[in-house]
Amino acid sequence: MAINLNEIGQSVNAQFQGLSGLHPGLWPIAPRVASAVAVLIAVVALGWFVQWDGQMQAIETGQAEEVKLRAEYKSKLQQAINLDALKEQRKLVQQYVATMEKQLPSQAEMAALLADINLAGTGRGLQFDSFKPGSPAVKDYYAELPIAIKIQGSYHDLGQFVGDIAKLPRIVTLNNLGITTSKDGGLTLDVTAKTFRYLNKDEVQDQADKKKKEPKK
Repeated sequence: MAINLNEIGQSVNAQFQGLSGLHPGLWPIAPRVASAVAVLIAVVALGWFVQWDGQMQAIETGQAEEVKLRAEYKSKLQQAINLDALKEQRKLVQQYVATMEKQLPSQAEMAALLADINLAGTGRGLQFDSFKPGSPAVKDYYAELPIAIKIQGSYHDLGQFVGDIAKLPRIVTLNNLGITTSKDGGLTLDVTAKTFRYLNKDEVQDQADKKKKEPKK
């Protein structure tokens, strides 16, 4: 028996006619099936959309958290790299400070240093006209002691004296050099030698206390 699709289509189409005003329970079978299928599709679509939307929000939240964690990781990595560099710099500074401190005499060693400066002159056959230590200028961590020196001798011997001062194990600088000719044809060197000593803990604390008492500018 041949199936007439045209008749079936007309029959189904006729079932959708005149439904206005009728209760859905009184609809023919075709409209009721179509309505049920439409409701089912709508429910499935709504559920899929709600679930998909939630998943999208979760993905976006996860991506934002990933970006944040990556930034924190890079920041901490950079801090770790910088920390190693800072530790190395601190180590070098400490070594430099330790080396400099060895070149600065203590208060007890100042007399020996002054004797070394005097010996540098007499050892070259020079004649001291004056050798006058001045008042020390106390800084935060060290004290600067100026010494006014007036010494006579030949050009060669004076040059050797200056070289000997530079070779001393302690730091001594020569400032305000002036050379004049003596009556006997020799030379007279006027110079201010400056040497330095480090302060002991009590002196450093005294300097810190004085600074605290100073009026703020």
